[in-house]
Amino acid sequence: MSDKQVVVYGASGYTGRLVCEFLREYQVPFIAAGRNRQRIEEAIAKVPGIETADYEIVEVEHSVEALTKLLEGKSVICNTVGPFDYFGDAVVQAAANANCHYLDTTGEQAFMMEMRDKYSDSYRENGKILAPSTAYMYTPLDIAAHIVLEDGSIDSIDAGCLAAGVPTYGSTQTIFAMFQAEHLYLENNQLVPWQKGRGFEMVTPGKMMSQLAHPWGGGSLPLWFQHDHRVQNVRQLTAFNNRPMFEQIIELQQHYENNLKDLPQDEQEKALGDIAAGMQPGMPPRENKLVHRSTDFVHGIGTGTRRSCVIHTSAPYQLTGVVQAALAVYLLDAEPLKSGFVSSCQAAGHNYMLGAIQKFLPTQVDIY
Repeated sequence: MSDKQVVVYGASGYTGRLVCEFLREYQVPFIAAGRNRQRIEEAIAKVPGIETADYEIVEVEHSVEALTKLLEGKSVICNTVGPFDYFGDAVVQAAANANCHYLDTTGEQAFMMEMRDKYSDSYRENGKILAPSTAYMYTPLDIAAHIVLEDGSIDSIDAGCLAAGVPTYGSTQTIFAMFQAEHLYLENNQLVPWQKGRGFEMVTPGKMMSQLAHPWGGGSLPLWFQHDHRVQNVRQLTAFNNRPMFEQIIELQQHYENNLKDLPQDEQEKALGDIAAGMQPGMPPRENKLVHRSTDFVHGIGTGTRRSCVIHTSAPYQLTGVVQAALAVYLLDAEPLKSGFVSSCQAAGHNYMLGAIQKFLPTQVDIY
């Protein structure tokens, strides 16, 4: 049995490869796991500096039994295999069986709520964390929200993420899979659905023009703060600076509502998968820090009070690799601040997660 304590599941994918890259930066030994050994070998060979990493490759069947066996005696799994609505439950269950911390990159609210309701108690009883959304689109907003909430008079949050670049194949598959579920925001302590098939103009700090944004599944902040006594309203929107792409996504969501949602489940999944594959059939090129910049912002609102936090950084998919690796490192060395269904900031503290990003990527934080 391997003595390596961190498992990257989905290591052949774009995001999994980046998690491996930053585990290598932290000098943490890891297991690169997935369903096809050859694909993992080909992907890992492209990781910068991989010749200096301490790792091994494991081919594993995607089943609760096989994954439980893989995770026995391990400390952390970083799961990047999506769409999580389709593939996530088996991994969460296996990690719970093996008493292993679980991290993933999803923002699929329906999946997150189902995993919370099914497994959070088990993780909490064992002092382990179930931490979806440890990724760009989510962790910087989580950091910004915690900074804003340092003002105790704040009770409402408006959050937005503007990223540059093109979603990966896996991310594209995920957003179309999310058409099948409600996208929720928190209003007066109740989760309520966004209107489907609609975009929203979002004003991003530092930008001259408004951006076309989308609930993009609703985001994770409404769930992280659903039962937080400080917060009663949370809205989260996502935009890419490719406006035509977002117009197309909104049109396709309208197409789903009008033509696909009444089909049998398997036919829906096939139709959505085909649409996603047509939009992003392959792996995108590695990000360029001078091109792929990201802005995440949270506006906090109270009675007669306003407080905002804006985080400017770059290379958002690399940021995902950073925060996954950083949280794994924390968990190898310390007990989480809070266990069960938690965000990365709730588990390790927002200052730690922000510091990890600042170590590797150009980052500016504005608070006003």
